[in-house]
Amino acid sequence: MPPEQFSQAVLDWFDVHGRHDLPWQQDINPYRVWVSEIMLQQTQVSTVLNYFDRFMSALPTVKDLAEAPEDEVLHLWTGLGYYTRARNLQKTAKIVMAEHAGEFPRDVEKLTELPGIGRSTAGAIASISMGIRAPILDGNVKRVLARYVAQEGYPGEPAVARQLWAVAERYTPHARANHYTQAMMDLGATLCTRSKPSCLLCPLERSCEAHLLGLETRYPVPKPRKAIPQKRTLMPLLANDRGEILLYRRPSTGLWGGLWSLPELDGLDDLPHLASQHALQMGRSQALPGVLHTFSHFQLSIEPWLVRVQDAGPCVAEADWLWYNLATPPRLGLAAPVKKLLKHAADVLNAGESS
Repeated sequence: MPPEQFSQAVLDWFDVHGRHDLPWQQDINPYRVWVSEIMLQQTQVSTVLNYFDRFMSALPTVKDLAEAPEDEVLHLWTGLGYYTRARNLQKTAKIVMAEHAGEFPRDVEKLTELPGIGRSTAGAIASISMGIRAPILDGNVKRVLARYVAQEGYPGEPAVARQLWAVAERYTPHARANHYTQAMMDLGATLCTRSKPSCLLCPLERSCEAHLLGLETRYPVPKPRKAIPQKRTLMPLLANDRGEILLYRRPSTGLWGGLWSLPELDGLDDLPHLASQHALQMGRSQALPGVLHTFSHFQLSIEPWLVRVQDAGPCVAEADWLWYNLATPPRLGLAAPVKKLLKHAADVLNAGESS
């Protein structure tokens, strides 16, 4: 199918069947599109909906984001995962304010120079919010195009990626680039799905190579499988008699960078040393149900222990430690499994008080 017919078929389908009521499709501007695109990386639309509205209510402009405390940004992000995205959001906001007078560059290459913005995200920002012709190749579009041309090879390989970018460039129209970009995303999200594509409803059905071959689910070629490494850690929840749990802020780089977390120990034998570091007297300990948390490159098995402690006063001297009040929790960035463990600890402590 010639490029003009391809894009017109996609746009005609979008006008009737596309999604037009998503929050970031209202009051469109580069800031809203950018935040939505970063949130949607490796995250389902259904998950992002509530997060986006909450984020925009708290930080409605790029200036608000640039000036917000980091803990507030990470708090608003808690549960979305891949927290580097949140830190890069604020880095970019500060650069946009300081170096671009609060306006996003109207140029794909300059957009990609900003932290956390790759070529596809830059293309989405430029096309959707600025009307600039710019191809994109996010996960959904990659799947549509890989099937359409029956692209061999894993798209994560540079040579295969270059081929798919050439396909994306060829089919991106000059007119209605903003609608075309959204249409391709929608096509991948709603019809050209990973496991059970609805080919009979697809506007590209008659010329899709994968469909003609009857091999839709073969494409895009998956990444060669490797065994996921397993790691374990013991996380103590040191609870004082004020209903507070001891947390510490992780280093700004690395796993859960900048988030508040629970201490990590190799085993129960390390508990007395941790308690003595903070002048705590240990009381009764009890094991809580374990948590298995999967990252992109390994699985972490968490062994949580609730430990009653007595402390000398209401504060901790060290700057990167704090007592987290379970009844009136502060607005902090928490890793998802830590948030889950804190809730479980609160339930156990409350049950103990009522019994």
